[in-house]
Amino acid sequence: MLTRFHDRREAGRHLATALRPLVAGEPLQVLALPRGGVPVGYEVALALGAPLDVFLVRKLGLPGQEELAMGAIAEGGVQVLNRDVIEPLRIPHRVIEQVAASEQAELARRQRLYRGDAAPADLRGRTVLVVDDGLATGSTMAAAVAGIRAQDPARIVVAVPVASREAMAALREVADECVSALTPAAFGGVGQWYEDFRQTSDDEVRALLEAARHHALASRAS
Repeated sequence: MLTRFHDRREAGRHLATALRPLVAGEPLQVLALPRGGVPVGYEVALALGAPLDVFLVRKLGLPGQEELAMGAIAEGGVQVLNRDVIEPLRIPHRVIEQVAASEQAELARRQRLYRGDAAPADLRGRTVLVVDDGLATGSTMAAAVAGIRAQDPARIVVAVPVASREAMAALREVADECVSALTPAAFGGVGQWYEDFRQTSDDEVRALLEAARHHALASRAS
């Protein structure tokens, strides 16, 4: 019985196995949340014969406690706020806006770095698999789902190797399907479910996206 993943690539292969019967025969697009979601998404795309792209989302971390999410922003100008954090702590609107402006600049930088001049994937009429390496609160993924929903996909499937039960419950309210290979009762944090949870680099993201493009071209040629 699976209790832990070696690394993100292995986690992606396990996740693809869980997804295969759910999406068989549907026109697919895999969207990975950088950076950690990209190695997972690469393996999912490879296994399912689907194209891979990134979808840019940035968490709005509370200044001084950056792991505590006030919300998130996503491509297309989407902003999702976590009222359960903002209201009890009485976080001023100006603080949220300052953090959002900083994260928007980083989001734009990553768009240029990962895509260059290439257009984002056309999602209309497709089943979109939105992939990350795990879900703790789900606020970042919720922002991604909101941004993707605006692009008229046929269906949105949130797909992760590991998630807290609370995050899965929250995401089921906004996504069409949610799939997690592991949903432990005692979650702790995403990293504890991996033997190797080293940070994914920008160079690794770019290399995997390029490898996925080459694989897709080779498949079409054959």
